[in-house]
Amino acid sequence: MSVAALQNLAISDSGFVFDPTSGATFTLNPTGLTVLLALRDGLGLSAIVARLAERFELLAGDTREDILDFVQMLRQHGLLNGDFTLA
Repeated sequence: MSVAALQNLAISDSGFVFDPTSGATFTLNPTGLTVLLALRDGLGLSAIVARLAERFELLAGDTREDILDFVQMLRQHGLLNGDFTLA
């Protein structure tokens, strides 16, 4: 698992994300921001689901799939390596 690119991101509390490597910017909603910060902290899938449930009182039903979709989006934007796996 490599989250090195995530360590270089400038992330504001409002969800504005700047990638100094590519110059790209992103805006995340509070849920996406929570997942991104959890990934940067090195949390696994179950811990991220727990963090989301704690902060947003989410049901865990589709949450895992939503997180995996988000991780795929981060891969597509080059913020995670293609071989990144979330355990």
